[in-house]
Amino acid sequence: MATPVRRPGRWRPTLDRPALVALLLGVAGVGFRLVLLLFTVPGSNSDEATFGLAALHIAANHERPIFLYGQRYMGMLESYLAAPLVGWAGPSWPVLRLPLLALYAVFLWLAYRLTRRLFSPWLAVFVVGLLALGSERVVRDQLTVVGGRPEVKPAVLAMLLIAVALGERRVRRRWLAMGLFGLLAGLALWSDWLIVPYLAVAGLLLVWAAPRDLIGWPGLLLVAGFLVGVAPMIKDNLAAPPGQDSLSVFQRISTRPGAPPSWSERAHGGLLEGVPLAGGLCPASGCARWQEWFAPLYLVLLVAAAVLGVVAYRRAADAADRVRAVARLALVAGAALTLLAYVRSALSATDPLGNARYLSVLQISLPVVLWPLWLAAVRAWQGPAGVAGVAARIGGAAAGAVLAAITAATVAATVMFVADAPSIRAEERQARELADTVRRAGLHEVYGDYWTCNRMIFNTDEAVACGVLDGNLTPGQNRYPAYWKRVGRAERPGYVFEAGSPAERRLRLLLGDRADAAVVAEVGDLRVYHPPIALRPWR
Repeated sequence: MATPVRRPGRWRPTLDRPALVALLLGVAGVGFRLVLLLFTVPGSNSDEATFGLAALHIAANHERPIFLYGQRYMGMLESYLAAPLVGWAGPSWPVLRLPLLALYAVFLWLAYRLTRRLFSPWLAVFVVGLLALGSERVVRDQLTVVGGRPEVKPAVLAMLLIAVALGERRVRRRWLAMGLFGLLAGLALWSDWLIVPYLAVAGLLLVWAAPRDLIGWPGLLLVAGFLVGVAPMIKDNLAAPPGQDSLSVFQRISTRPGAPPSWSERAHGGLLEGVPLAGGLCPASGCARWQEWFAPLYLVLLVAAAVLGVVAYRRAADAADRVRAVARLALVAGAALTLLAYVRSALSATDPLGNARYLSVLQISLPVVLWPLWLAAVRAWQGPAGVAGVAARIGGAAAGAVLAAITAATVAATVMFVADAPSIRAEERQARELADTVRRAGLHEVYGDYWTCNRMIFNTDEAVACGVLDGNLTPGQNRYPAYWKRVGRAERPGYVFEAGSPAERRLRLLLGDRADAAVVAEVGDLRVYHPPIALRPWR
């Protein structure tokens, strides 16, 4: 990317034209997300607040959580990254998200480096340009602290670059590279199990590219690095009660009661909707029928990339060429295995809009998916004259049109996201106003629904504790038991529910004639109640 140039008395790196353009696009992408981060766009929620509360507890030296409270399979690396900042500046959504912005910048840089190494400089520029854009779905996966995806993507890219460099014999301290590869693999596995397909193909690439380094000290450092990275998960699982180990919890989350959805439902939700959503070609509200064209094209491009990878391997002139060809095939295999695992899960059919986030790791394989189109568009004008040349130019023009359509769709989804930002900001202001209103009402313990509670606790710096109730006013998903116990000890807890919700109707029924008198505030569509007595019908 940069070529060092030495001059008498000074030294400075110079960038070639592709690197300079990629740098400008990357700065634009980071700047765009920095503005969004400062305005808390996308909006916060209670899942993210749980990671923020864990960061507060880590900063205060209260706890050292390994997994997300109440969910023993999602690692807490993002909370540890944010803990120093949150501990210094206090609870703040922009501060909480700042480490993820840094991870996004690293991801862009590594994506450029890997694409340039395996394919071409200008394809690397194009990839950075697409990744600099972002629909609501894409940016939410990159900037919200909900675990796993922001850190595992750069980890895998770094692992692939290490494996390729080892195979090309470009690494001087090979033992150090092997140890770093293992550490990144262990941390990624602890952070998010969804990355397992990519970890598998990266590991196979390393075995193929550098088999001799698996013996002796480099191999021992590889294992040691992996064990250090995954040590928190091993420690927790050894002490977990029966049925509470990571694998059991993950299997329960991945399945749903009732009749399993058909394969056609899974294919529609997982492919036709999931792939364009995760690729940033659709708004958060979902893909229109005409926007689903990218899903079948994606599968065709994966097959074409696999064929090109095999051809490149067979035509390789030396070991370095073969390593790069195998790395391309690893990117294809990672995407294919991720899609297969997602479509097999019932989640792909039950809620494709909400679960498309599980396909965000497909961004790792974006270069290899675009490779067939890019190759056709570039080589079309280098073909021979005559009928073959005309056919090549027609194919190249079609490939260029598809690349232009992908770019246009990504730009359109980004513009729609920006246009919707005021409504996201309004909802965020309402959440802050609710927290301030509860505090002004003198309430320090309240009950509410899941999507209200932890968000309110974070916004009040734990000055207000909130216990989660479901629609029947019975205990709901309380991730952190200490809050539930604190509210349970309160003599006169408050209640915060959406007006007209089942929980509010049940509360008003219990209050009877005192219902209206118990209302102390209304914030948007939410009502704050403070009854004269505690109402706990589950006791």
